[in-house]
Formats: sequence, C-alpha cells, structure tokens
Amino acid sequence: MSNSNRQIWQRLILLTVVTLLLAACERPPMDSVQRGYRGLGMEAVINPRRLADKVETNIPPESLPPVPKDGPKASEIYQNVQILGDLGIAEFTRLMAAITTWVAPEEQGCTYCHDQANFADDSLYTKRVARVMLAMTQRANEDWQAHVGETGVTCYTCHRGQPVPAAVWAKDPGPAHAKGLASAQQNIASPAAAYASLPYDALSPFLDQANEIRVISRSALPQGSRTSIKQTEWTYSLMMHFSDSLGVNCTHCHNSRSFFAWDQSPPERTKAWHAIRQVREMNNVFIDATADILPDTRKGPLGDPLKVNCKTCHQGAYRPLYGASMLKDYPSLARLSGAAKSAKAGNGGTAQ
Repeated sequence: MSNSNRQIWQRLILLTVVTLLLAACERPPMDSVQRGYRGLGMEAVINPRRLADKVETNIPPESLPPVPKDGPKASEIYQNVQILGDLGIAEFTRLMAAITTWVAPEEQGCTYCHDQANFADDSLYTKRVARVMLAMTQRANEDWQAHVGETGVTCYTCHRGQPVPAAVWAKDPGPAHAKGLASAQQNIASPAAAYASLPYDALSPFLDQANEIRVISRSALPQGSRTSIKQTEWTYSLMMHFSDSLGVNCTHCHNSRSFFAWDQSPPERTKAWHAIRQVREMNNVFIDATADILPDTRKGPLGDPLKVNCKTCHQGAYRPLYGASMLKDYPSLARLSGAAKSAKAGNGGTAQ
C-alpha cells in the first residue's frame, strides 16, 4: 500500500473513532459532585447544558390565590360529590380550577370531565377516572411520606398540563417471533432499558408484579436461588430505567464499593425501596381499577391501562420538579377521603 493510501486509511480510521466517541460521549465541559468517599467513583456526573434545560421544564405553575376556608361544604351545594365533598365551596372550586389547568386540554376545560348541562352526570369516563386519580394522589401524600416526604405530589407532578402524562407504560408484547419459539425478551432497543441490550420489559416484573430485585447471592452456591446472570440482566434493565428517569447514575442510591450493602448506601436507596412499592400499589390498586372505565385508546396493546413508573413523576429530575412543593398550596390533596380511605383499609376499593 502506498504512503498516500495509508494516510487516507489512517485518516478514515481516526475520523471513525472520533465519530464514535462523539456519539457515545457528551461534549465538555462536564461537572461532577462527589457523593461518597474518595477513590470509590461515587460521583454524580452533570452536564450543565442539559441540567439548565431540565430545570427550565421543571418549573411549576403559579398557585391560584388562597380563598376562605369557611362557608358551606361542596357536598352541600353540588350533587354527586364523592371525593373532596368535605371542602368548603370556595376551596373546592379553587382546586377544580387548578386541576383543570394541570390536566384538561385548554380547548375543553371543565367539559373534559363534566357535562356542561349537568355537572353531576357521570357519563364521561374522564370524570370517573379523575375520582380514582384523586384518591391515588391523596393516598400517596398521606401514607407514602417515606418516599414523597413533605414535598408531596399533585396532579401536575405527572400530567404537566396534559390529559395523559408523557411517561406512562403498558405491558409490552415484544416483537413478533416464530410460533412455538419462546422470546428471550431482550436484545431489542427499548427506551424502558435506555436502549441497552437488556430485557425490554423490566417494568412488569417489578412495578406491576412483586418479583425479587437482586444481583448478588447471600451465600456461596445457594440452593434454589433465582440469582443468576439472567436475573442480573433483569435487575440491570430496571436500574437503567431508574437512572434515566431521575437523570442520575448508580451512586445516587448505591455505594460503588458494595452495591449490595444497605448499611453503606446513601439514604436515597431507602427512598427508592419505598418508591418501588408505592408505584406498584398505584398500578395494582388504582390504575388497574380503571380498566373497565377507560376506552381502548387509553390502553396498551394487550388491553391493560397505561401505568405509572418512576419517570412519570420525575421526568429526568432527581426529585420531581426539583423539589418544588405544590402540595403546600393544595393541602386537601393530602387528606384521605372516600376511595382513598377504602384503599388504605386494604380492600382496594375506588370510587367510580
């Protein structure tokens, strides 16, 4: 090969390497925050440009002005108020106005959930689903403070002005495959696994079902343990979802010296433990209760309702809305009433 051809090939190879590096890495400058002991790689890597964009999209709307809390109850004025009927009429109207801006399309407003000629009518499915969602929100704020803390959640936390939150999921039937052949359920570019070559539906086993999330065995050569390379891949797929949903890396919840050790983990790992169980309850007790209410257009390809996951609330922020609390201005969303009390009692009941 002549020198000129060799130089051309060297340049092509160099150009290919640079292109691959640019595709795989983000351009500098990057920043990092140390989250643990030095030498363990416990750093949160931050892209200031992307962080600025995320902060911009996670600014909550202004709260409506406060109103007097006395006066007649909403249930005394309006008919068929099954949730929030204990609120004063002014506070009830204020909350309904806020929910309209958080959830309903602008062109529909109140009529997205209500028959304008008869607000007590329940014929619109959106009204019946809204009752279930209100009960779910109250339950989250009242009984899942180990996860949501005093910050709490509102309808806006997930919906962000849209009737359906941007980040929802349903059971994934996977790609078509030959009849009689079992699907490996991986090696498919799936956003749920951050497009990694991992199981493409890591949400169903853990955020719908209650399978064990595990990588390391507790003892050498354990008998009857499901801890295996395949199980590890399922766990890693779920961890990729967590990382992508919160915009963090592994050390947000784990000490990289020992990913297994709870006593060496940051407190965020405990919050994540509660979060998994909270999301699972939301899907099983509340979301699934809407299966007979929702039209097929609001369901997944297998007919199950669109469910919530970590990204539904977090949307790329390590805390939803970066810790901004809207609940303090709408405290009625933290008081159990109606269907939320039924769910707390353990019978899974929801108002419809």
